[in-house]
Amino acid sequence: MLITATNINKSFGEEVVLRDVRMTIDEKGRYGLIGINGAGKSTLLKIITDELSFESGDLVKKPNLTFGYLAQNNGLERDCSIITEMRKVFADVLTAEADMRKLELEMAQITDHNSAEYRQISARYAHKQAFFDSRDGYNIDVKIKTILNGMGFGDKDMDTIISALSGGEKTRLAMAKLLLEEPELLILDEPTNHLDFKTLRWLEEYLASYNGAILAVSHDRYFLDKIVTHIYEVERGRLYSYPGNYSKYLTQKAERRAREQKEYEMQQVEIAKMQEYIDKNMARASTSNSAKSRLKALESMDILEKPDGDLKTMKLHFEHTKDPYKDVLKTNDLEIVVGEPPVTICQNINLDIKRGEKIAVIGENGIGKSSFLKIIQGLIPKGNGSFEWGKNVTISYYEQENLNLNQDKIALDELWDRFPHIPETEIRKVLGNVLLTQDDVYKPVNVISGGERAKLAFCIIMLEKSNVLILDEPTNHLDLVSKEILEAAMSEFGGTIIFVSHDRYLLNKVPDKIVEITKNGAEVYSGNYDYYREVLEKRAKLQAEEQSRLAFEKAQSNKKSDSSGGFRSKEQRRADAQRKNRIRELEKLIEETEAQIAVLEEEMAREEVFTDYKLMAEKCNMTDTLRQNLEEYFEEWALLGE
Repeated sequence: MLITATNINKSFGEEVVLRDVRMTIDEKGRYGLIGINGAGKSTLLKIITDELSFESGDLVKKPNLTFGYLAQNNGLERDCSIITEMRKVFADVLTAEADMRKLELEMAQITDHNSAEYRQISARYAHKQAFFDSRDGYNIDVKIKTILNGMGFGDKDMDTIISALSGGEKTRLAMAKLLLEEPELLILDEPTNHLDFKTLRWLEEYLASYNGAILAVSHDRYFLDKIVTHIYEVERGRLYSYPGNYSKYLTQKAERRAREQKEYEMQQVEIAKMQEYIDKNMARASTSNSAKSRLKALESMDILEKPDGDLKTMKLHFEHTKDPYKDVLKTNDLEIVVGEPPVTICQNINLDIKRGEKIAVIGENGIGKSSFLKIIQGLIPKGNGSFEWGKNVTISYYEQENLNLNQDKIALDELWDRFPHIPETEIRKVLGNVLLTQDDVYKPVNVISGGERAKLAFCIIMLEKSNVLILDEPTNHLDLVSKEILEAAMSEFGGTIIFVSHDRYLLNKVPDKIVEITKNGAEVYSGNYDYYREVLEKRAKLQAEEQSRLAFEKAQSNKKSDSSGGFRSKEQRRADAQRKNRIRELEKLIEETEAQIAVLEEEMAREEVFTDYKLMAEKCNMTDTLRQNLEEYFEEWALLGE
């Protein structure tokens, strides 16, 4: 048990933020902490990390508990290089290594190994060596390289100064440093922000085998499904506990609400019957004792509170007024160009999209996904190639940052001016459906939150009633509940959807096809995100097996031929034969071991290996074992050679 919180209460002035919170964090547990914005998640984390006090309750922690919590300012030294900042994690181990080198020099200068001075230095060296070995000092650089490669710094110069990194890179680097520290409790606040698919997969594999406990605040539903085994939800100041991942939480929460409502209603019926009996029989001499007994039972009853209803959520429903022809969009060798002068970042995009299909567009950051959506709408120029929309196609476009909204208008006018024929009451109703009500509708678009701007954009799409929706990162500014609602609306829409998203949960639930854009074109996968991943993993496995086979065959072909010599006498020949046979065996073992190490090192340099934490760790362990064997072979070979 790492942490136990019992009946924790926290208020800010008259506002109660946390009420009777109970939480347990076990060793190696995997916990997700969720709740709407402002629910109190950050407050709870700050209480756990001793950044905030609380009014009442108990918080018990394991003695000397180590935890890692990524601070808002990321805690990095701006003037340090990447490698220097990462090596700070192992400062005590590196100091021990430096001390060992000094002691080695001192011992080398003493010829009498039986002297008191030599024994004293040797004892100090052994102490340092034991500490160094216990902290796995020989693998520090391997650990740093593995984590940095996994977090997307494989192509980055390790001497790059941190101040030169982008905001997203600094966040990823701070995460890498936190992972290297390996605390007993790893507290992650939105860990999947700023990560591409490749880095996300690596992080999830790493965390799956992490040796400590994890507490993660996240809006990434796919991440919560893959990593956590217990969900804590903060709602209306209370903390609810659900064993299982995010998908199981959805089912359990619905069941809990239904059960609490039923229990409350049943108790209310029982109370009404008891009260009716008491009212009718209290005054009668023959039944007054029975009525008094019922009254006593009623007064001692533990009355259930009326369950809170569901929090207000937005309502989305996309519909279209006319159907297009079967062929909705065709592209022929389409080229994506950006900048001035134009630079080609992608070419040879060939797609054939049919009526009713739901197409998800994915690809590396900067490959031109958003530009593709704009090009097919004629919003920005294309390069070579062509695209053609089918007949009767009408398009609604959700822009990633909602820059197509008039930022200076109030929310009410931004919607009403687009649809002046619709009565104000109907416009307000539509806004109310996405929880834009009262004073919020009179705020300028540039003042309301990112989530509210997203909901205003959805209002426009609902009223346009187009048969093709083009959506660019539609879940970016939404909380978990709103994401679920948008996902349902997209799934139920009868028209065609072409959307770009990094939301893997959405990519699993909505699309019929995944289109991956690369610099050389677009590849279509007839399935959801998990299907796409399955195809890629099969390809990578076959490729790795083929490369490993070729590398091993190359190593085998470079083996040296053995040699033999002559002998003097029978006994000498026997002794020499045994010695030389063993030397030949050792030489063969050394050669084979070196070849095996070379193959492993070549494999560890490949992207599909160093981006796979489990596989990289396995290769590192195999290499360490082979190097130890090699050292023993060399020692015996040198001794026999003398």
